[in-house]
Amino acid sequence: MDLRKLKTLIDLVSESNVSELEITEAEGKVRIVKGGGAVVQQYVQAPVAAVAAPAPVAAAAPAAAAVAAAPEAPAGHIVKSPMVGTLYHASSPGAAAFVQVGSQVKEGDTICIIEAMKILNEIEADKTGTVMQILAENGQAVEYGQPLFVIG
Repeated sequence: MDLRKLKTLIDLVSESNVSELEITEAEGKVRIVKGGGAVVQQYVQAPVAAVAAPAPVAAAAPAAAAVAAAPEAPAGHIVKSPMVGTLYHASSPGAAAFVQVGSQVKEGDTICIIEAMKILNEIEADKTGTVMQILAENGQAVEYGQPLFVIG
């Protein structure tokens, strides 16, 4: 599903009295839930030969995989995404990245930008240290609470 279409759907849900919206298309399924003033988006890639009934099982599988991957996270402080949006490592396409592996950061330094609903939000380091690992790609859609960086 096109990112612009997803953003439009999120805008429609957030501006309406609808609390939940689920759309299934050939390439996958999108579920947008509004709760407590925040809009949460889930996107599940559906197998080509999938039947509509097993969809809840398919939605649970990525969550189980994420839980299984969590203990393998490297030691250090994990900076998590405070919102749903698109992550950018630099302020513009041609600019240098805010941080790289090995960069020294201080608490409050900008480490990336997350674009949410056409607003660019600077994400700051919440701990002083060295960037040990970058867990999200430039231009990647990120979800609330998703690990972005490891600071040691």
